[in-house]
Amino acid sequence: MMNNDKFRYLKKLSEEYPDIISASVKAAELSAMLSLPKGTEHFISDIHGEHEAFLHVIKNASGAVRRKIDDALGDSVSADEKEELATIIYYPTEKMRLIGRVGGLGDYEYEELLRRLVVVCRESAKKYPDHVVRDAVPESWKTIMEELLNENAMPSDKGNYYADILSNIISLGIADDFIKVIADLIRRLVIARLHIIGDIYDRGPGPHFIMDFLDEYHSFDVQWGNHDVVWMGAALGHGACIFNILRNSLRYDGLDIIDEGYGINMAPLKEFAMKYYADDPCECYAIKDREITYDSETQLTMKMHKAVTIIQFKLEGKLIKDNPDYRMEDRLILDKIDFEKGTVHLEGRDIELKDTLYPTVDPNAPFELNDDEQKLVNDFTLSFSGCKKLKRHAELLLSNGSLYLTYNGNLMFHGCVPLNEDGTLREVTLYGNTYKGKSFYDALDSCVRRGFSSDDPLEREKGANILWYLWNAPDAPAFGKNRMATFERYLLDDKEAQKEYKDPYYSLIDNEDVAGMILEEFGLDPEKGIIINGHVPVKQSKGESPIKANGRVFMIDGGFSKAYQQETGIAGYTLTFNSKGKVLAAHKSFTSADDAIKHGDDIISEEIAKSPEENRILIKDTDEGEEIKDYIKDLLSLIDAYKRGDLKERKV
Repeated sequence: MMNNDKFRYLKKLSEEYPDIISASVKAAELSAMLSLPKGTEHFISDIHGEHEAFLHVIKNASGAVRRKIDDALGDSVSADEKEELATIIYYPTEKMRLIGRVGGLGDYEYEELLRRLVVVCRESAKKYPDHVVRDAVPESWKTIMEELLNENAMPSDKGNYYADILSNIISLGIADDFIKVIADLIRRLVIARLHIIGDIYDRGPGPHFIMDFLDEYHSFDVQWGNHDVVWMGAALGHGACIFNILRNSLRYDGLDIIDEGYGINMAPLKEFAMKYYADDPCECYAIKDREITYDSETQLTMKMHKAVTIIQFKLEGKLIKDNPDYRMEDRLILDKIDFEKGTVHLEGRDIELKDTLYPTVDPNAPFELNDDEQKLVNDFTLSFSGCKKLKRHAELLLSNGSLYLTYNGNLMFHGCVPLNEDGTLREVTLYGNTYKGKSFYDALDSCVRRGFSSDDPLEREKGANILWYLWNAPDAPAFGKNRMATFERYLLDDKEAQKEYKDPYYSLIDNEDVAGMILEEFGLDPEKGIIINGHVPVKQSKGESPIKANGRVFMIDGGFSKAYQQETGIAGYTLTFNSKGKVLAAHKSFTSADDAIKHGDDIISEEIAKSPEENRILIKDTDEGEEIKDYIKDLLSLIDAYKRGDLKERKV
């Protein structure tokens, strides 16, 4: 006799499968799916707001689209024609508009283009059940697309029928519409799941465009980076997170993201900056990659930059004092300033300050906000927490993201697993409990989620604080350094004081035993699994390799952000993982979508590593396969319940 929980579950399942036949058909369908090849996974890290480059890499699937074209068309098409076809698949509307402006295509050329696209689409659809492909096609095109993709079924009997479909699409003037639909379908089928290993936000101009794109994407996950969590904290109205975002946006000339992208009013900050810093040159607060000039816009931006930086230091000081578990006492610096001498006492030394004008800092209470600062904090707290678009993006990161993910035998995270110098997992005490490894990640992840969903104001506050902690605390796995030396970088001309030291993880992760220990800690096979890691740019130009621990670790932050590319020598690494193995690609710098459309410029530079599987990986070998197997077991239990009479079949 089955238990009550099992009976209730099967009764619920019977609503969808009301008789033995319907349950058996579904079980047969799912069992057959297990023998299909696994879909392609696409791994990208550290996008940092570079939306045009990101969108192009998504469109070309790090070379996977070109590989499908090669597989489908072989040597029957020239390299130039393949390049043209690839560009049409990436940018169908824009490319066809451009072709139209230079004379367009004749009927024969149009028909040949449609035929090639159908062949590539058929190749891309091979590993999917028909219903998955059908569901990905707009309703009005489903029947025609289904016919064309099944052309190989009876070519001798229906050849004219297929040819007439294509010629009629052209004669009716809907060829460009068809091209867009089939190009979108190819790109959709080439990638089964997208993994973003953190840092969508900051530095580049378009993180909000990336989030809007992801909101419509068919299947993705995000392992939160420290630049993501600070924006999530801002969406909750957390002051220190908000002022870190404002400072970063001003430093990297990205204020448009806040005022235009998210519609947050900057007027109060401008008024505040002019009130307190009108006569201050604010030279320590220059904009990255912009010369210091004396035009009014640049000067105002620098004054705003200084204003938010000082408020950030004050807000963080209160947080650090209230949370000794964060181990950030060395970030309490405003109270170490000697305002008369113009020095700050750090690490046993008195160091000269580059800036000695602090009109809002009370030497007797340096972390206290004055009335105008408090009003500014209140205004921004309401603006950020009340921004519907930012809230939607933060909730998207919450629902589709986590601090780490184990998927198909691989472990993905941004940053590091905190380690001791001897390679053991570092114990961290937080809010009275001690954690290490996976348990620490799980506790932090849970705390963040309570910050968004708890009815308890204290739990919500703690969750928001943890988002700031993850941004820059020495034990925070998403950060991975002993400190964020913001004060020292801005205000001290002292290289020693500015140093930030990476977690021991980064010097130890090339050790196979350490990598294997971490994989085991997260419940994975150390002999088969790999760690896929972002956060710290790999400096290819200095001989660094993204592959560590004899292939057990892939560091895929290669400098997607333009701010890093001079240092790294490339524009990012991406990884694809299909049924035949893994391919690591290094990318050249992306100029613009316009150049890609006009000249066929592609962002792929070279495939730098391939890791072929000994046997082709099927769905039955994946996490999705395990879920399907469990569901098949439930269907078989339902069939048995019908046969035993525990549940009655229903006529539909």
